[in-house]
Amino acid sequence: MRFILFTLLISLPIFALLLYLVVLIIRALRKYVKGAPVREETQAVRASLSEKLRENRMRCKMTQEFVAEAVGVSRQAVSKWENGTSDPSTANLIALAKLYGISAEQLLGQL
Repeated sequence: MRFILFTLLISLPIFALLLYLVVLIIRALRKYVKGAPVREETQAVRASLSEKLRENRMRCKMTQEFVAEAVGVSRQAVSKWENGTSDPSTANLIALAKLYGISAEQLLGQL
């Protein structure tokens, strides 16, 4: 009888812990699934920004190296911005807009 009570006392907290872990995993999965539209919207915005950056650089007949020197970053950074791998900082975005002779809002595609 004591052995059964002892076994129950030990296994009950372990069961509760496992149940809690399962609940946490389910919550994380639900949050991930619900976040899909946000990830898709972010990807679309990043794609449109990268396209605008490339279009404006080509319109101004500038090389990536020239843009990088003018803004004060590496050529690889400009390449990543145009490929959509990364986004320019706010300061770099403003510098790019000035370099291309347009407003930052136009560069972001809001006008």
